[in-house]
Amino acid sequence: MTSAKTHRTAEEIGRTAVGPRPLPELGSQKAAADLSTVDTVLPNGLRVIAVRRATVPMVELRLRVPFADPAASSVGSAHSAQAEVLANTVLTGTASRSRVEIDTELALVGGELDAVVDPERLSFTGNALATGLGTVLDVLRDVLVNAAYPADELERESGRLVERISLARSQPNVIAREALQKLLYGDHPYAKEMPEADEVAAVTRDDVVALHRKALLPRGSVFVVVGDVDPAEAVAQVGEALSEWQGDGEAVQLPPLPPVSGGDVLLVHRAGAVQSQIRLAAQSIPRTDERYPALQLANLVYGGFFSSRLVENIREDKGYTYSARSHPEFTVHGATLLIDADTASDVTAAALLETRYELARLGMVPPSESEVDVARNYAVGTLLTSTSSQSGLASFVVNLVALGLGIDWLVAHPQRLQAVTPEQVAAAALEFFAPGNFTGVLVGDADQLKPKLSALGGVAFQ
Repeated sequence: MTSAKTHRTAEEIGRTAVGPRPLPELGSQKAAADLSTVDTVLPNGLRVIAVRRATVPMVELRLRVPFADPAASSVGSAHSAQAEVLANTVLTGTASRSRVEIDTELALVGGELDAVVDPERLSFTGNALATGLGTVLDVLRDVLVNAAYPADELERESGRLVERISLARSQPNVIAREALQKLLYGDHPYAKEMPEADEVAAVTRDDVVALHRKALLPRGSVFVVVGDVDPAEAVAQVGEALSEWQGDGEAVQLPPLPPVSGGDVLLVHRAGAVQSQIRLAAQSIPRTDERYPALQLANLVYGGFFSSRLVENIREDKGYTYSARSHPEFTVHGATLLIDADTASDVTAAALLETRYELARLGMVPPSESEVDVARNYAVGTLLTSTSSQSGLASFVVNLVALGLGIDWLVAHPQRLQAVTPEQVAAAALEFFAPGNFTGVLVGDADQLKPKLSALGGVAFQ
């Protein structure tokens, strides 16, 4: 006896007697409501921005300290290694708190603190219950003013960092990123996102203490608080807690990057590789440029999300790659457009050909009104979704401020996207996505790749 069917499949639910069930229309995108904020500069030079978002009884903290090397203009200095060791050990103890005591105090208020560094900045990220804001601020104050860098902790963390760097440098994505940065920026400090393992091993406690005193400065830094707080009261708390954080001078910004010029793709040999990493780059424009909303939509149509032309071509249609994307990368001085794809060695040349073809097609066959509308809905939706949480909003705001923008930009950007016309997107596509604008690297086994790439052209060989 056959039992009665108790459910329908997804395919059955999506169909009617006369064909597929039509999808409902997208609802209207709602812009972020007016956010209650306070934006001020403390007597020590620290800029503080507090935003009320009472979705949950939590608070998110972001501290961004410009952390470029004030004494060097190239990759030859030891600053990168010292900065990495500092970021990995700054939370391991103070004059009055051990590492365990720091972790315990934060845990008791449901909180945590973390520190990371890159060529541009040292960033502290934290969160806690809203009632624990004072505790997190006191721990942060202690770290900023009294970090002790215990010798045993520094030795242990330096050893771990050496191991992580050695492992990372064996990864294809890291090899490709480092090769691209070197090609684009030469000996500029931004080209060195990761120090050498032997440089880290040579860093001493005295080096780290001196760097902390010299470079971890409040003036020029930005502190963002987002959560279930009164903005004015939160700013007052921050001001009181961090008043002891003082320093001579101003935190050092990264020097301007050289412009990216189009040119051949450089083949970087990786013996025995069965996959290749394609990394292309072109000069772009910052978010402050009036053309940026149109460029943002043009990028989405090209390769910025799953329904893009590039993904449809080399992933869905031809199966050359599992993952392909284009995306902007911003610094305090400008922006670049990046294209990433990983492919099997035997289809690398074909994937590069199609990637270039889609660049040219975006200008020659401009995005249709339908493509622009889909990209617009995606852009507005992801912006609102990514900033709907306290964590997402805090991270977005601190990055905006570093680029010379603020919350008013965030609130108004959905309207700017809605106002973009297909003609403006077509103009951005023609200007910024021309194949000749791009250069880049291709990491793979040169013995396998060179014959087809030589025939394709536009590839330089080491």
